[in-house]
Amino acid sequence: MKASVFVGASVDGFIARPDGGLDWLPQDAEPHGYDEFIASVDTIVIGRKTFEVVLGFETWPYGKTPVVVLSSQRVDLSVAVARGGVVEHMSGSPTDIVSSLTARGLQHVYVDGGITIQRFLQAGLVNRLVITRIPVLIGEGIPLFGTVPRDIPLRHVVTRSYPSGLVQSEYEVGAA
Repeated sequence: MKASVFVGASVDGFIARPDGGLDWLPQDAEPHGYDEFIASVDTIVIGRKTFEVVLGFETWPYGKTPVVVLSSQRVDLSVAVARGGVVEHMSGSPTDIVSSLTARGLQHVYVDGGITIQRFLQAGLVNRLVITRIPVLIGEGIPLFGTVPRDIPLRHVVTRSYPSGLVQSEYEVGAA
């Protein structure tokens, strides 16, 4: 199974404010490949905190793409389902999650959320990183990358820049 990350981060490396807020993200940025990316995935795996942030959006952002919410605690999925989301709860290690999804025949998962991204990277399960740097410094927040137990080699694939100032870099993970 292929696991990819497609994420926006401030220039100082944060993906959200300390409270999970995303108010610093541009609302009018030009298309930068997200629609094409999301069309390529079978399912989305997010952590509970990211799920709670997404529930605060006006509309359910993932359409009919299945979403797996990871949490060791019970998660109320009713609001997402009422908004048309296809959502389920799972718990376990990233390896267990990937094994379960692979057994279902899934081939490409989108991994999102700070802790979830970090855990999947630490487990060696992420194949591709697409990081879009937003031209803003927010000073503090949830970091994109936490500590890692070892170096994680990346191979640069491409970097794109956009008129709004977004700079997007794509990497293959684990490739020297």
